[in-house]
Parts: sequence; C-alpha cells; structure tokens
Amino acid sequence: MSIVCTGSVAFDYLMKFPGYFKDHILTENLETLSLSFLVESMTKVRGGIAPNIAYTLALLGSPQPVVFATVGEDFEDYRIWLENHRVETKYIKIIKGVFTASFFANTDKANSQIASFYPGAMAYARDYSLKELGFTPELVVISPNDPGAMDRYVEECSQLKIPYLYDPSQQIVRMNSEEIRKGVEHASSLFVNEYEYQLLQKHTGLNQNDILKIVDFLVVTLGDKGAKIFADDREYKIPVYPVETIIDPTGVGDAFRGGFLRGFQEGFSWDLCGKIGSLSAAYCLEQNGTQSHQYTVGEFVKRFRLHYDDEGALDQIL
Repeated sequence: MSIVCTGSVAFDYLMKFPGYFKDHILTENLETLSLSFLVESMTKVRGGIAPNIAYTLALLGSPQPVVFATVGEDFEDYRIWLENHRVETKYIKIIKGVFTASFFANTDKANSQIASFYPGAMAYARDYSLKELGFTPELVVISPNDPGAMDRYVEECSQLKIPYLYDPSQQIVRMNSEEIRKGVEHASSLFVNEYEYQLLQKHTGLNQNDILKIVDFLVVTLGDKGAKIFADDREYKIPVYPVETIIDPTGVGDAFRGGFLRGFQEGFSWDLCGKIGSLSAAYCLEQNGTQSHQYTVGEFVKRFRLHYDDEGALDQIL
C-alpha cells in the first residue's frame, strides 16, 4: 500500500518549564491573563506532522513513505536527514524567500503544553495540488496543514477517488464547520484525540453513530489511557505500552499514527495495528524530539513481545 503524508513540515523549538502551568492560571481572571514562563531548557529539532508520521512508517520498514508538503529555503539539511531515513522527499516543494514553519512548545512537569505555530512556507500548500504527484496513491493522510490546503486535498481525493485518512487535530480550531464536516463526510477513516473528537462533533453536528456510518474506521487516542478503535461494528480498547521514562510528549500522537498505519499497510488486525501504534508512541515519548527515537524492526518486534502477544504476526515485517 502506497501512503502519501500531507501536512505540516516544521522545525520544533521544545522548552521545559520546571513547574505546573495550573499553579499560575487564575480562572477567575482569565480575561486579563498575561503570563511569561522562564524555561530551563530549549532544543531545536525536526518536526511537522507529515514527516513525523512518515519517519515512523520508514523505521518500521514501510517502503519509502511520501511526504507531500511545502517548505522554506532552510530545509536542505532536513531533507538529507529524511532521505537518509528512507523517506521520499521529491514531492516536498521549496518556496523561495520563505522560512520553513516553526512550532514553539513549552511543556510543564505534568506534561501539559502551551504551544504556538508559525506557518511560514506551509501557507503556500494551498497552491500545491495532489495532481502533481504523477501517480495515484492507495492512501492519502490529510493531517494539519494550511486550512485551504486541507480543504483542497479533501476535494482532490474525492474527485480522484483516493481513500484518505482525515486527521484535522490542531486545525479544528482554525477551520470552519463546513470544511470539517466535508472532510469527515468524504473520509475513509478518521483520527483524533479525545478532546479534538468532542470539538469535531460540536462543530460538525455529527455524533459518533453518524461518523461510524461514514468512515471505515475511527481512532480516538486517549493519552495515558491508551486509544479506542471503532471498526467492523466493534470497539477495540488499546492499552498504552509501558515506558521506561517520560521525556517529552511532543509528536507522540504522530508516532502512534505512523505505527498504526504500518500495521494497516500490512493488513494486520485492528487490535494489532493499535498496539503497534502504542509502542511507536512509547519510543517517541522516551526521547526529546519527534524524530529522535531510533530502532530496527527486529528491536521493535522484540520489545513488542515483552508486553503484547502478536501470535507471530509481526514476523511478516521482519
């Protein structure tokens, strides 16, 4: 199965606050909220949802997942990194005179985050058509991007009859209700976290029964409570994989998606797809940065079998 990942490509600036945000937010004075947090560390790492998903797919042996996105003139070192990790970059378009998008995330001791995102070259994605691919992928991932680009890819996938996984996540707050509803109504599958799922239902007027009549499967991630997969008229509860240490939560959801999609690519059961996603997320959670985790497929399978039973199915990707 050929997978094309559309979405943001960014440089992430990850900061750590050695306290708790909740201790400094006065709910009775939200209208005059004005805060500045002195952080104890900051690192600059490669990020963006499309390459984050593709990176985990590639780690797990997917044959050159494609990233389809727009970036700035400062992208060349990032391109080399992705190519060295078997991610296809020839459909990443450089916009001259513009910087690649930037993500600024401040994480406290409870792993709560306050973040800001500068779109930079991502704003030009709305002018970049999937028709420029030159081939028809078997699945397109429509993840957070310029809202105009996301709406365009929904339209183009519908016209070209390409199944797509709809993952609006952070952009739910920027898109209008009509755009979000259209994205869901034409999707083959939907991926959201627990809070985003509530927002999506509020903005679209669609309830869970409505959504399950539209999509082939729905995945709702639940943070430290795991995830739920709704497919084939069943609900599958996916536990979190035990982690050795929690370093940073940024990109964990993207790693889960990459792991899940690798299982889906192989035709594994829904439960196994979810558990592959869960271990992929654990690897990311144990590192600082969204593409700092590394492992061979053999190492992944060995660790998987410490807590999960795949009944030998993962031999297929070894």
